[in-house]
Amino acid sequence: MVRLFCTLLAVLDLTACGGGTLPTTVDTPPPQETSTEQDTPVSPPSTETEDGQEEHTLIITVGEQQFYATFADNSSAEEFQQLLAQGPLTIQMEDYGGFEKVGPLGTTLTRNDESITTQPGDVILYQGNQITIYYGTNTWSFTRLATIDDPTDLQARLGEGTVSVTFSLE
Repeated sequence: MVRLFCTLLAVLDLTACGGGTLPTTVDTPPPQETSTEQDTPVSPPSTETEDGQEEHTLIITVGEQQFYATFADNSSAEEFQQLLAQGPLTIQMEDYGGFEKVGPLGTTLTRNDESITTQPGDVILYQGNQITIYYGTNTWSFTRLATIDDPTDLQARLGEGTVSVTFSLE
């Protein structure tokens, strides 16, 4: 900053001695960057996606329990989001095999099946028209729709027997 001030004074001194007018470049503001500013990283401006899609969080409600989940990156998950954009979806889900809750989706979604081993918290599309929430593991050909962010004690939190589960968007 001191160097910039001294340079400006020297330019003013020279123009005063020459009896001419100040060059137009002196009227421009000083450069914005200084040595300390160059060391500070600058974040790019935030922009929205060009395809107009917003990222949503899946909310799963079972009684008083509320779970947040992150959608998978596939066309089935996108179709599920579009379905939920029309309003919340409540499904009666029951235990199956000691490792999942399953219930009818009420519609058929595109399948992106692949052989996977589920983990607690996986929200899975089965046969295109069933939705499951895994609290255990299973290996089969499934389509992952989402993953619950915090599956701690999931089986207990989902409850026993048949439960009413509401899926919605945040």
